[in-house]
Amino acid sequence: MAKVSIPTPLRPNTGGQATVEAAGSTVGEVLADLVRLHPDLQKRLFAGEGQLHQYVNVYLNDEDIRFMDELKTPVKETDEVGIIPAIAGG
Repeated sequence: MAKVSIPTPLRPNTGGQATVEAAGSTVGEVLADLVRLHPDLQKRLFAGEGQLHQYVNVYLNDEDIRFMDELKTPVKETDEVGIIPAIAGG
């Protein structure tokens, strides 16, 4: 299973875990399994059915999935998926 790094603001939704494992052969499937395991993450990650909030950035092994195949980006079991919520302010 791929490892998913959970940013500090989302850790209350994973019982405080900084890293969790989730199954899937694409980033979208891994995130779907993550949400299945931790349902409170659904509204924090997704705006609609299968569409990430615009302020949620997802990386596969430090590569932004927006420059890959987005949620269809293939994932290997040894990969790490990182979730980075954008921070705004001034």
